[in-house]
Amino acid sequence: MNTEERREKVLQRLVASRIPVTGTALSKEFNVSRQIIVGDIGIIRAMGTQVYATPRGYVIPDHGETKKLIAMIACRHDNNGLARELEIIIDNGGKICDVCVEHPLYGEIRVDLLLSTRKDVANFLKKVKDCAANLLLIVTGGVHLHTIEVPDEETLQAIKQDLRSEGILIEEANEQR
Repeated sequence: MNTEERREKVLQRLVASRIPVTGTALSKEFNVSRQIIVGDIGIIRAMGTQVYATPRGYVIPDHGETKKLIAMIACRHDNNGLARELEIIIDNGGKICDVCVEHPLYGEIRVDLLLSTRKDVANFLKKVKDCAANLLLIVTGGVHLHTIEVPDEETLQAIKQDLRSEGILIEEANEQR
């Protein structure tokens, strides 16, 4: 199989998968190094396909979903508030698309999370614990933004209310798009 055929097969594999696929799994499946897969993903993106790199692997968004409301919420908490924040959003029916901080030197740093279930949150929290890396919120004293996807305005308001009651929501920075 040549390089172009492999990239096409990688793309087909991602399109067919309803769950994220790790670079390691793709490298084993196509008998190449993980770095080759990273390069393939870069080329696939350059060709115009939206591919998210999440903590659980690569995923192509399903554009066939029904239209949902997308909102950006501003939050503040320390490392101990992470689990509660994510659980509030998920338990109220939201999906956490990403996290974003404003770095004083590099500007906006945005990372895809794509968390939509309690299991996703548990896996993410385990990875946080296992890798012992600092969360992005360390750069901003706990302040960060999440893009979230919700089915309706009522769900968004429930999420905001619960985050507000926990002291996590930053009111003045909320905006909807």
